[in-house]
Amino acid sequence: MQPVVTVGLDGSPESLAAAHWAADEAEKRRLTLRLLHAWPLLAPEPARVPSEVDQNYWAKRLVHSARAELQARHPDLTVVESLVADDAQNALLRAASESEMLVLGSRGLQSVGSYFMGDISMPVVARAERPVIMVRAENREEGAHPAPASRVVVALKLHGSSDDLLDFAFHSAAARGLPLLAVHGRSVPLHARMPWGTDHGVSEELTKDAREDLGRALRSWHEKYPRVEVVDSIRLASPAKAVVQAAEGAALLVVGRRAHRQGVAPHLGPVAHAALHHGRCPVAVVPHD
Repeated sequence: MQPVVTVGLDGSPESLAAAHWAADEAEKRRLTLRLLHAWPLLAPEPARVPSEVDQNYWAKRLVHSARAELQARHPDLTVVESLVADDAQNALLRAASESEMLVLGSRGLQSVGSYFMGDISMPVVARAERPVIMVRAENREEGAHPAPASRVVVALKLHGSSDDLLDFAFHSAAARGLPLLAVHGRSVPLHARMPWGTDHGVSEELTKDAREDLGRALRSWHEKYPRVEVVDSIRLASPAKAVVQAAEGAALLVVGRRAHRQGVAPHLGPVAHAALHHGRCPVAVVPHD
């Protein structure tokens, strides 16, 4: 199969917002866009039946309508339709393994800036073999004129391999012509917390050590993507808080999760959890070693 960006469609405004984001991304990366709708009761395609007795009519209409809307905005983009007779979670996980990335819609709760993570989204994000991007419907509201996004943000832990994470982040920044902000949050130890703030000597040492580690982690990627402007940010705060704050107004927030290992239940770490629940921009969760 040729490289594709796959988006899951379920007829909701959130999935349509995800489809628009996926179309933009596929065009930037010069990839094919696949529109996926999974329904366990999908029937084998009949030879010739009128629409009023075709039990697949609404599934086909959902995908056809989305395709027509996207092709009107992206006439040169190759868009393919995929109707799958399967449980949505299984279909999405299989599609993710066949795609450059999987894009899903998320419903933001009106009372707080967080994601509504349903029965499907969270297991897919935690188990997918490839990056999964969660997109809010609010990003496409009519009449809204948000400020132009100024950067791509990537969260780095600075221990273990981050090659897949950094490759995705740098590629995303390059495709958009935007700078990349590499963020590392480091909590201040208890002994350095004073009633009036943080011990200056300890904070300077923590920042210096972290900046040296961050520089080493980014060095080879500067060489691979020389046109991407990179800014580093060391924040003396919990990693989750540091990342969410840094992502305000970003075009994309890229966070990592450990790839599934044999015998270990799939899970998301605290930074990915915070990003998905509180990040206001699209969030890419990238599995890595």
